[in-house]
Amino acid sequence: MTAQNSATPTTTIAVDGSTEPRAEGGQAASPEARGTLLAGLGVVAFSLTFPSTAWGLESFGPWSLVAVRSTLAALIAGAFLLTAGAAPSGRGRPRGRVPLPERRHWAGLAVVAGGVVVGFPLLTTLALQTSTTSHAAVVVGLLPLTTAAFAAIRTGRRPSRTFWIAAVSGAVVVLAFTLQQSGGALSTGDLYLFGALLVCAAGYTEGGRLAQSMPGWQVVGWALILCLPLMAVGSAVALCLEPVHLNAHGIAGLIWVAAGSTFFGLYVWYRGMAAIGIPKASQLQLAQPLLTLFWSVTLLDETLSPAAPLTAAAVLVCIAVTQRAKS
Repeated sequence: MTAQNSATPTTTIAVDGSTEPRAEGGQAASPEARGTLLAGLGVVAFSLTFPSTAWGLESFGPWSLVAVRSTLAALIAGAFLLTAGAAPSGRGRPRGRVPLPERRHWAGLAVVAGGVVVGFPLLTTLALQTSTTSHAAVVVGLLPLTTAAFAAIRTGRRPSRTFWIAAVSGAVVVLAFTLQQSGGALSTGDLYLFGALLVCAAGYTEGGRLAQSMPGWQVVGWALILCLPLMAVGSAVALCLEPVHLNAHGIAGLIWVAAGSTFFGLYVWYRGMAAIGIPKASQLQLAQPLLTLFWSVTLLDETLSPAAPLTAAAVLVCIAVTQRAKS
């Protein structure tokens, strides 16, 4: 990647709590550079989700982990919304509370909440009870392709034949990998993972659309708040029904999936996606499966099958083709 100038980008925190990359000397980075940095931070945060979930499952049951992580993330989001609204403006006066989303946005927020806040965490957590994180990373490596397909359907665009050939090829490669790993038949964990792909892609697409009309961090915040009543009740019920065995790994995993993946990761991801668009943001996810494979080995001491990195690389090629294919 060729730098356009010699200034080193740094990051400052805006009044509303958002990160704003600036070049040395105080000059603001371009919107595209800022969006790329934010979306990239989201990819790094997401790449740690599966290993953190595996850690969390050492202390919590799957339903407890998902409900508690969403509840904690919603509380963080609520505090963030209140803090941003109470922060002083440039004239030293409070900005006023963050306004409620317009009525026309609530249906889209429900899709984001159902797909990204509840559906994807629940289905992947259930999958990780029987699947390794490296296996899950390869399957979920299809997410950029699935998101691009959902975006094409949602926006009414007609991608080129090359796009669809590459997308189908990536899906076939991952399907062959899952069949080879599970002895010729899809396992229950694989079905959970494929379901997670669909609901997350729908949530990403709808969130990216909403982030064009309202700040991306508010998309995440209100989607989490929308789920808070259900997740709070779910936490109380699940913690009573599932055993809890607290240890350092379990607590660290819970904290990361709540604060890191569910709130911070989605916050910077939607801000970045709004700045550079869904196709370019999806391209940054090329690195996510490989990063997750790295974390699986270093944090969980998993042994990778030879097919895992090869399949991940093949999927990356397919995704790269879809990103370059003209619509």
